Amino acid sequence: MKKVLIIGGGFAGCAASHLINRDLKNYEVTLVEKSVYLGAGNKTQYYGGHPYTFGPRHFLTQDREVYEYLNALVPIRLCPEHEFITYVSSDSNFYNFPINEDDIPSMPDKENIYKELKSLNDVSSALNFEEYWIASVGKTLYGKFVNDYNKKMWLIDCNSEFDTFKWSPKGIALKKGPRAAWDVAISGYPYDKRGYDPYFEIATENTKVLLNTDIEVFDIPSKRVFFDGDWHSFDLIINTISPSVIFENVFGELPFIGRDLLKFVLPSEFVFPKNVYFIYFAGQEPFTRLVEYKKFTHHKSQHSLIGMEIPSLNGSHYPLPMKKWQAVADKYHKLQPDGVFSIGRAGSYRYEVDIDDCIRQAMDLVKAIS
Repeated sequence: MKKVLIIGGGFAGCAASHLINRDLKNYEVTLVEKSVYLGAGNKTQYYGGHPYTFGPRHFLTQDREVYEYLNALVPIRLCPEHEFITYVSSDSNFYNFPINEDDIPSMPDKENIYKELKSLNDVSSALNFEEYWIASVGKTLYGKFVNDYNKKMWLIDCNSEFDTFKWSPKGIALKKGPRAAWDVAISGYPYDKRGYDPYFEIATENTKVLLNTDIEVFDIPSKRVFFDGDWHSFDLIINTISPSVIFENVFGELPFIGRDLLKFVLPSEFVFPKNVYFIYFAGQEPFTRLVEYKKFTHHKSQHSLIGMEIPSLNGSHYPLPMKKWQAVADKYHKLQPDGVFSIGRAGSYRYEVDIDDCIRQAMDLVKAIS
């Protein structure tokens, strides 16, 4: 019997737990989670009787196998109609997002925008995030939709600090029509009133789950960890937290951006326009977006819960998409001996990793060790 340790009980850890128990024989799985619940930010919580998750956790994928896997366990209500809009304070107006060329005629500086679009530079020469976006949509649209938003999103002073620029899940090309950005993707949310919670239960029903447990010391080369006053050895370790943590920050601590989530209930059954699920704010507001949760959950109430997301240093939610930090993460990954793996957004240290990617990484990992 091979002993497996999974560090972290979010989507990546739970998916690995389920797939190992489902597909492999003679494996004994232990999952250690420092929180008091599984699911991390995807855990359903409640405010004023309204269910919510930490941000809009809709399931979005182009991976049909991953969708069918999750849908079989937690049936997914598809929401292909959902749209994003962005408030541009300089125009005192809301526009579609991603940037949509159908909105340009209503912009006060449309003539200048069209002129810039006719003389765009080759993006292949871009050296940073700012240059890449300006070469793609021009200075004016970049200023309206991207410049301030990205700076507050990552708590930086200048977007030229970013030397990676293809990680945005929404892409950067001008779109046509309010749904154009997602037409190739499956979008949905669980039917169950508890959201993804039933999946976390199913995924760990044959696993020894240790909640509210903090691993105090890591000895990754020997595949052992210290918690609850004793050393515990394993044949395989699957890590889903920051790789710098499990190696005691020997190359320095990998940075993350966190979020403060403010919740408030408004006295209306619905607040946003019909198909709008969340709204971005591209200006100098301290928050990045608002979420109307019942659009996803279909919670029945005469009131509606709104979540406001404010970038902060509270929590480790988003790895910084910068080459220097990704290179440090790769150094940590190379320290991993045979039988030790890092998956998930934090474990991979890749911002673009989402729910579907966590499941896909778990699928690929189980195939590799089988």
